[in-house]
Amino acid sequence: MREELKWIKISMGADMSDTRKNQRTLEKQNNSRVKGISRRELLGAFAVGGAASLAAPAVVRADEKIVWKMAMSWPRNVPGVGVNAQRLAEMITTMSGGRLTIELFAAGELVPPFEVFDAVSNNVAQMGHATPYYWQGKNQAFHFFTGVPFGLTAAEHSGWLYFGGGQELWQRAYEPFGVLPFYAGSSGPQAGGWFRKEINSLADLQGIKMRIAGLGGEAMRRLGVNVVLLPPGEIFPAMQAGTVDAAEWVGPWNDLAFGLYKVAKYYYMPAFHEIGPALEAIVNKEAYAALPEDLQELVKRAVMASATESYADFTYGNVKSFAPLLAKEGVELRTFPNEVMQALYKASEETLLEISQTSALAEEIYKSFMTYRQEADGYARHADLAALNMRAMVMGEG
Repeated sequence: MREELKWIKISMGADMSDTRKNQRTLEKQNNSRVKGISRRELLGAFAVGGAASLAAPAVVRADEKIVWKMAMSWPRNVPGVGVNAQRLAEMITTMSGGRLTIELFAAGELVPPFEVFDAVSNNVAQMGHATPYYWQGKNQAFHFFTGVPFGLTAAEHSGWLYFGGGQELWQRAYEPFGVLPFYAGSSGPQAGGWFRKEINSLADLQGIKMRIAGLGGEAMRRLGVNVVLLPPGEIFPAMQAGTVDAAEWVGPWNDLAFGLYKVAKYYYMPAFHEIGPALEAIVNKEAYAALPEDLQELVKRAVMASATESYADFTYGNVKSFAPLLAKEGVELRTFPNEVMQALYKASEETLLEISQTSALAEEIYKSFMTYRQEADGYARHADLAALNMRAMVMGEG
């Protein structure tokens, strides 16, 4: 194609005889490439698409070795999140036969944990592994793609993304930043957090300092909680030092690994704010566009496989860690009182409505999500919820 464009540039400034001469020369040099293509067709193609072709990112040759940096928001080797980011990097590298090698950087190694999105947007890293609510300052509508209070389960959320138009809306939300998002799995229902004191009423929330992320943090703030957002690696030290009075992280598996039972006594389950929170793998859009089509598809399908693997990993890890965690000295399992739940729900719904009013796209996302949530709830009452209640009853736990 470079030779063809070169010939076009030459021919546009030459007379007809020179043009014919140049064309004959080109045909001899590249007979297999230009045979049968008329000068008019080539000039027409250049006029219509030449400028766009020159502006587009260069496509990597099929045999070229590519190295991408993946920055993640997690410490290295953290169960669930860090480990599955590493597995995803290895999966892409192996499945591509080394044509696309992913170099993994833990939180702070390339960029700080809350700067991963910017790193991918600016092509400092070509790929990232995190969760959308870490970038809530860029667009509040990002929350719909990760964790909405009283929202979707992991299975429901992936259904909305893959088949309910959620993915297309997500891509439009990230489009201004040159970032392409992919769903990378879920932890399943999370825990409500660790508290130094028992929460028996709304009054008990007033003035406490709590590490809590996403829209759950905003709901808590509206009920009088002093919300602090800390990256994962700083949660335990903050609790230990008394910088915060309460903290939520993920669930039994991760909470056991982080040792949060050592710094607080009351363990609240389930989380109201993250029923099926989503992880994401984000990719620099230009870097992705430059890949050959087979590697683009490989990245897409590898992240889908990682999403299934991550959810399975979290589920198994939480199941196996739950009893050992509760057996730790002093740990007391609690649920939030109905009064607190109702207030959190009201605050959350008000917040979601306010977000919907920030832009036309936010309103479109809101309507799509809320309609699907209503439908999903109607089905779950007679399917997942009913099935789990039935199992609990017959096994003597009802």
